[in-house]
Amino acid sequence: MERLVIFGGTFDPIHRGHLRIAREAALRLNADVVFVPAKMPRWKSPEATTEDRLKMLKLALQEDGSASFSIDECELKRPDETTYSIDTVRYFVKKFPNRELFLLIGADEVNKFDHWHQADAIASLARILYVNRPDIEIDKNILKKYRMISLDFDGSGSVSSSAIRELKSIDIPSKVLNYIETHDLYFMKRLHSYLGSKRLRHSLSVAHTAYAIARKNKVNDPERAYIAGILHDIGKELGEEESNSIMKENFPEFLSYPKFCHHQFTGSYLAEHEFGVKDLSILDAIRYHCTGKAHMSVLAKIIFSADKIEPTRGYDSANLIKDCNENYYAGFLAVIRANADFLDGKTGGVDSNPLSQECYQQYLNKGEKK
Repeated sequence: MERLVIFGGTFDPIHRGHLRIAREAALRLNADVVFVPAKMPRWKSPEATTEDRLKMLKLALQEDGSASFSIDECELKRPDETTYSIDTVRYFVKKFPNRELFLLIGADEVNKFDHWHQADAIASLARILYVNRPDIEIDKNILKKYRMISLDFDGSGSVSSSAIRELKSIDIPSKVLNYIETHDLYFMKRLHSYLGSKRLRHSLSVAHTAYAIARKNKVNDPERAYIAGILHDIGKELGEEESNSIMKENFPEFLSYPKFCHHQFTGSYLAEHEFGVKDLSILDAIRYHCTGKAHMSVLAKIIFSADKIEPTRGYDSANLIKDCNENYYAGFLAVIRANADFLDGKTGGVDSNPLSQECYQQYLNKGEKK
């Protein structure tokens, strides 16, 4: 008998963890997998509209799907505001009377299954397939009562839809990421409250440039480059009073530095305290993206370069981008050399602050440490 796995969810948004689980279920059970987006779940309120969630799901399957994957909009098309899983299971029993059905749920739903509407009826019509999570202890009585079986898969990753919404992860297909950006969903709404459209366009370009450099150089956790890139200028448009307040309280040692570089410090503060970034490598990359410094990390070098060479800057940076994509360190040296030449024509040059002095002294042996 052919098998069908029903994979329901809010998908707000769909992420690669969902896709990895679906692919494993299809492989382990030799089954097709049907994604069933929820209309209005009783346990949560989706942030994106039904239309946006469905479009992102379709884009994800176009880019990173499988011949065994499909989408069914049965829950979205029901006239009732409240939909129940038993209705969905009965719908598939009727639609595919000769298939063995499985209902795929998360480990967090297992212990609550007793409270599902007509839980016994669901379990009588479809086998309940669940995905383990290391932080959840499963009630074995529930497993036995409803004859649940484990997918026994721990490769979905630490990604979650909430992490995507909060810009803590971008483990999503690129078409979904582009949709989020162009339709101002999730974290994009918050970015608009800090940056004007021109500055945000630059930040997005830095994020994509940095992400590409990190991936092509096989840097660990390249998502960090996107997050650091999109947040690097988050302090750029703060009012002077707020900026000075953050500098005095958190970065007093840099208060005397030229005003043009204060935003890198206030940006790292906002990334940590307003966007919840705890990764020190991301905060460090934001904090020194403008001036540079001695002994920069891999991520800091990539963000420094991406900020200077992203394509919307208004000059032909194609060769520098190519250099960084081929070898981030050699590209960084080329970028910093070009930037030093540019700054030499400006008031103060590379001597405008001690951080830049140390940076150019170390990497180019240019200038004199003071």
